[in-house]
Amino acid sequence: MAENQFDSGEITERSGAAPVMIALLAVVACLVGATLYLYLELQDLRAEVGPQFEMVQVHEEKLAQLEGSVTRASRDASRNVEEVRGLVDSTEKQLAAKAAQVEQKVLGSTQKLSKEIEQTRAQQRAAFSEVGGKIENLQESTGSRFQNVTGRVDTVEEEINKTQAELKKTVDDLTSVRGDLGVQSGLIATNATEVNVLRELGERNYFEFDIRKAKNASRVGPVSIRLRKTFHKKNKYNVDVWADDKRVEKKNKTLLEPVQFYVIGSRTPLELVVNQIDKDRIVGYLATPKVQKRRGGTQAASGSD
Repeated sequence: MAENQFDSGEITERSGAAPVMIALLAVVACLVGATLYLYLELQDLRAEVGPQFEMVQVHEEKLAQLEGSVTRASRDASRNVEEVRGLVDSTEKQLAAKAAQVEQKVLGSTQKLSKEIEQTRAQQRAAFSEVGGKIENLQESTGSRFQNVTGRVDTVEEEINKTQAELKKTVDDLTSVRGDLGVQSGLIATNATEVNVLRELGERNYFEFDIRKAKNASRVGPVSIRLRKTFHKKNKYNVDVWADDKRVEKKNKTLLEPVQFYVIGSRTPLELVVNQIDKDRIVGYLATPKVQKRRGGTQAASGSD
């Protein structure tokens, strides 16, 4: 009987503990499930956050490197600033020293220049005094010299008047005759001196010549002349004259005879005068108008010898 009671009590005790166990198991199961769920969520969270965390680490590393670079650059800049300050200080000192040297040199040069200026002024004053004395002496001697010059001027005027009188007499002695074409000629010169007198009058151009007998013609002013023959004892000669590419033959022309011929565009004839006849040689001059009229009525100045 007692054993039955014990068994029934034990059974009753066991039957009362079973729900508790089940409840505990259920709680444990819930905890395990919750733990498993949390673990899986944690894994997903790690999967999502992992790359971002790595990027954060990379940025942190780069930031650390940048901070190091900035720190180094700052140290370098500080060092460079200090060096520049040192150079500036040194340069300022050198400039100050050079400025002082230049100031001393300028001051010395100024003093030297002032002395030279004073010396120059003194020399000028002395020179002016000397020149003043020379001027007084010059004024005294100028009076006598002026009288001498006045006398010389009077003498020159007398010579000029005499020369003009001789020139007038020479011109008056020259004659004018008719040429071989019947045109009244200009004044006739018998020698080189008279030719120069006519040239000074400026009424015509004069080209002197000395031509010998030859095959080729000689150029005289605007024409060409070839001596063909002379008659020395009779004072006659024969020549060919080329003017405007045309030949004009002049025969048996005499000494001092104006041999006249025209060129194109000229109303006044050119004159050939021979004032010396030798064997196979003639000497004389060619006179041409100062102004010749060209074709078309225009005036052209003729060149002079």
